[in-house]
Amino acid sequence: MTAVPLPMEPATAAVRAESATESSQLGIYKRAPMRFVRGEGVELIDADGNRYLDFVSGIGVNALGYADRGIEDALVVALNTGLIHVSNLYRTDPGEALAAELVRLSFAAKVFFCNSGAEANEGAFKIARKWARNSGRPAKTGIVALRGGFHGRLFASLAATDRPSYRAPFRPLAGGISICERDLAELSAVLDPETVAAVIVEPVQGEGGVRVLDPEFLKALRALTAEREVLLVFDEIQCGLGRTGNLFAYEGVKVIPDMVTLAKPLAGGLPMAAVLMSEEVGASMKPGEHGTTFGGGPLVASVARHVLGRVSSPEFLAAVRANGDIIGNALSSFAVRSQRVRAVRGVGMMWGIDVVEPANDVVRRGWDRGLLTLTAGDHTIRLLPPLVMTPAELKRGLGILTEVIGE
Repeated sequence: MTAVPLPMEPATAAVRAESATESSQLGIYKRAPMRFVRGEGVELIDADGNRYLDFVSGIGVNALGYADRGIEDALVVALNTGLIHVSNLYRTDPGEALAAELVRLSFAAKVFFCNSGAEANEGAFKIARKWARNSGRPAKTGIVALRGGFHGRLFASLAATDRPSYRAPFRPLAGGISICERDLAELSAVLDPETVAAVIVEPVQGEGGVRVLDPEFLKALRALTAEREVLLVFDEIQCGLGRTGNLFAYEGVKVIPDMVTLAKPLAGGLPMAAVLMSEEVGASMKPGEHGTTFGGGPLVASVARHVLGRVSSPEFLAAVRANGDIIGNALSSFAVRSQRVRAVRGVGMMWGIDVVEPANDVVRRGWDRGLLTLTAGDHTIRLLPPLVMTPAELKRGLGILTEVIGE
C-alpha cells in the first residue's frame, strides 16, 4: 500500500520549508538574518515589513535601485518578443545594439559579452595571451595583477586576486599569473616584454578597501606597459558604469587602457558582463577561440541597453558627482570628530571608512537602525549606494552610519 502523506499545519510547513532551503543551499555564505521580500526605490523590505535604506545595492549591482520602471518596461518588451535566449549561433537586435552603444561611448572597437565579472576577467586573460601569441613570442603568457586587487573566484581570476584565505584551499591555481606591489619600480622589474602579456588593475580597488589608485601612478603604468608591449586591462567591474561619477573609471584618470572588463550594474541585476577592447586586441581573436552560451542574450541585453542609457546621461553622472561630494564631505568631517574612524577614502558613490573596531560589528548595528552597509576587509566599511539615491536619502543614511560608529 502506498502511504499518503498527511497535510502539514501551515506553521510546521513553513518551518520545514525554511529548514529545507537553508540545508539545500551550499553553505558558503554568512547571510544576514533578514529575509527580503520586496524592494522599492532605494529601500529593501523584509518579511516583517521592516524597511532598510540600502547602501549596498547588491554589492554595486543595483545602480538604479529597485522597481525601476525603465527596467520593468525593458523586460516586458523583451519578453513579448518571445526571445529570452537563442544562443550566440545567431544575431539578435538587442545584443548588436548594446555592443554598438558601448563602442560609441568608449575607446573600444569590439565587445565580448559573458555572464559575470570573473568570466569577463578570465576572458580578458585569454584574449591577452592570444594577442601576445600573434606577436610571435610564445613565452609571452604572463598576467600580472596588483597587491590589493580582487578579480574573481574562478581559477585564473582567483590567481590574480590578492586574498590568501580565498586562494589557499584551491591550490594549485592557474599558472602564469602573479601579484605585484603597487610600485612602479617593482613593476618595471617584473614587466618583461618577452614573457608578460598583460597587467590587470582596478582603478578603484573595491574589495581591497576602496583604495583609489593615484592617477599619476596609472598614467606612468600606461606609459610603461606601452613601452614594454604589455596590454593594460582595467577591471571596472565594481567601479565602472557611473560609480565614480564618470561612465568609465578610466575617463576620470585620463588613461586609455587596451581592455576594460564590466559587469555588476550592466544589466540592472540580471547576470551580464562585457570585455571592451581596442581594434588591435580584438583582431587577434578568431571564430571558435572563445565563447559563451548565455552571454549577451536578447533579454539581458534589452535591460542593459536601458541601464547604459540612464547611467551614461551627462545629467545622471553630474548627480553622481554631486552626491559623491556630499558623501565625501560628510565622512571627512565625521572622521575629524570621531576617535573611532582612522581614515576615509573614495570617489563618486564608492567609499571606504576605516574603523577601529571590527567592521562587521558596525554593519550589524546598522541593521538595527534600518541601514545596510558592507565591509571591505576586517576594519573597513564600504558604501555602494544606488546611483539614484537622493541627497536627502544619502544624508539620512550617513546620519545613521555616524551614530552607529560613534564618536
